[in-house]
Amino acid sequence: MGKIKRIGVLTSGGDSPGMNAAIRAVTRTAVYNGLEVTGIRQGYAGMINADFIPLQASSVSDIIQRGGTILKTARCEEFKSPEGRLKAYNNLRDAQIDGVVVIGGDGSFTGARLFNEEHDIPFVGIPGTIDNDIYGTDYTIGYDTALNTVVEAVDKIRDTASAHNRMFFVEVMGAEAGFIALYSGIATGAEAIIIPETSGEERDLKKIIEIGNSRKKSSNIIIVAEGDKGGGAFGIAEKVKDDFKDYDIRVSVLGHLQRGGSPSAIDRVNASRLGHAAVEALLDDQKSVMVGISNGEIVLVSFRRAVKLHKDVNHNLVELARILSV
Repeated sequence: MGKIKRIGVLTSGGDSPGMNAAIRAVTRTAVYNGLEVTGIRQGYAGMINADFIPLQASSVSDIIQRGGTILKTARCEEFKSPEGRLKAYNNLRDAQIDGVVVIGGDGSFTGARLFNEEHDIPFVGIPGTIDNDIYGTDYTIGYDTALNTVVEAVDKIRDTASAHNRMFFVEVMGAEAGFIALYSGIATGAEAIIIPETSGEERDLKKIIEIGNSRKKSSNIIIVAEGDKGGGAFGIAEKVKDDFKDYDIRVSVLGHLQRGGSPSAIDRVNASRLGHAAVEALLDDQKSVMVGISNGEIVLVSFRRAVKLHKDVNHNLVELARILSV
């Protein structure tokens, strides 16, 4: 590849608040450096279908505060095949795109890594997922906003739980990781937190609730990550209902409202930092890497490591949650 003159930017996989802030930062950093920018709509599907739009600095005005993504996002089975990636490559070359910024999660980075093994257009990734489960970065775009959305919802649920002597099992997102559940559980004072990274919590619920009752607790909130092997909030509530016959047991699944909403200040600032860093990485001839934030500083992590290695929750926080639930 010669000198980069035009970059493409896309959002892929599940949407997360702050993606627009990242698109804005990528576009304006590129323009500042004299580059042209092409928006790729509908993720990798747009790359295969040549769904490209030009972006200028003015194109990304008034989007930093908006949730979702102006470029739309989609999952694309065709890009998983060498033939699909070749079609995408030819479209990028025809559009004179010299480098691509991919905003997404580990599935998006897997596709980008495979593309860079086969073709010479460099891809750089920005971690965008509310689950905060990507290895190599302390932070992923959308996590802070999603966390605050959950906290606000659980605070309201506790009000009605206290008024009616109810026990609520609140299911939050986290198909394979319990970051949202763990942090929101601590932040809302949940009586128990059930996440995929630990086991046996449902068997401890009776003891935990009995201790709470002895201390005259007026409500009980149990936060459950959707991917927990106990079957999510409905599954665990069903298993333990006979232990809590004195309570009116309810289940609340927060669902996709966690993905929406205006991004928090933290998400806007960090998405802006990562968008700027991604363009700088392309200008520094980087490829097949993710830009992340570790200990407050920008870092580069290979797609291979970001996808292959597991990011675990802080088990000191798991212990803290248990101590504070007494």
